[in-house]
Amino acid sequence: MQVTLNIPDVIAQQLAPDVTRISRVIVENLAAQAYRSGVLSSREVSVLLGHDSRWETEDFLSAHDAWPGLSVDEAAEDSRALSCLLAS
Repeated sequence: MQVTLNIPDVIAQQLAPDVTRISRVIVENLAAQAYRSGVLSSREVSVLLGHDSRWETEDFLSAHDAWPGLSVDEAAEDSRALSCLLAS
């Protein structure tokens, strides 16, 4: 799919000082935000960005502070598991 965006030049330069990379910057930011919000899996991010390995995707997500969100139930379970480990 091809998408066309109209971005004022001054904003485009703020997003990517090298405007020839603006498309890549936008796709990377989209991928990071979609991963954070749970829309894309790490595998789908890898495919979208054309990464060669899982580690490349992990490095990308880490560099973009993109961590999957936890549900309340998952956080509670993690807390219970940590409490059990610390009690041992």
